[in-house]
Amino acid sequence: QLQLAESGGRLVQAGGSLRLSCVGTGPDFNRYSMGWFRQAPGKEREFITAISRDGLSNSYVDAVRGRFTISRDNTKNTLFLQMNNLHPGDTAVYTCAADRDRFYGSDRERDYKNWGQGTQVTVFS
Repeated sequence: QLQLAESGGRLVQAGGSLRLSCVGTGPDFNRYSMGWFRQAPGKEREFITAISRDGLSNSYVDAVRGRFTISRDNTKNTLFLQMNNLHPGDTAVYTCAADRDRFYGSDRERDYKNWGQGTQVTVFS
């Protein structure tokens, strides 16, 4: 069973950058497609980006495309989310998730069976 742990969230000024990490503990990290979700205060959790098992294919929602970059290092069992030009609207708890059933990362929350605890990102203006 793959366990996930995020890190890197913090308070950051609008326009700044952050890189989140998600380390997987357990076997076969490279057999999971991965995704990042976020939940803003008072809102439902939403999908923002996903990556294939081999790291060569990815997808983004419009709100983050061009500002956020998902990547992975399967040799280190780590998923990354590089976030640039952050807005106050990006304030949320960011959570990584893993899906063993699909090669390409899904945008559906129900496809992910393994979840981290989340890391808080707060963007102030």
